[in-house]
Amino acid sequence: MCEEGKFVRIGHPVPDFEVNIYDPVGHDFSKISLAQQKEAKKWTILFFYPADFTFV
Repeated sequence: MCEEGKFVRIGHPVPDFEVNIYDPVGHDFSKISLAQQKEAKKWTILFFYPADFTFV
């Protein structure tokens, strides 16, 4: 979630955020942040989808 007044825009850095994830290897839930991914130098794909691709 962005701070009020800030927007995510194409070509601009994404603000740091934290999300809940499921780890299928450890069979457990945890949290991960964009900062952790960057620090580990891992590729990260951010994918957003409105309404599960359903047509309204």
